[in-house]
Amino acid sequence: MRYGDLLEAKATETEIDEFLADGDMTAIAFRIPRNLKDSAVEVARRKGMSFSAFVRMSMIDELAKERRS
Repeated sequence: MRYGDLLEAKATETEIDEFLADGDMTAIAFRIPRNLKDSAVEVARRKGMSFSAFVRMSMIDELAKERRS
């Protein structure tokens, strides 16, 4: 099942969040300015989470905004 399929099926927010947080981990590499990365690491640390968790949370939050609009 894909994310779009869940939207079309009118899945609940909980079901979609579970789908996004579940699944096998995959490694990715992308280039961002050092200042952006360092700032994100600092914010993540203040929230008590890792940089990776912060990025995942941010992506899920952004997808949630799309669902609401």
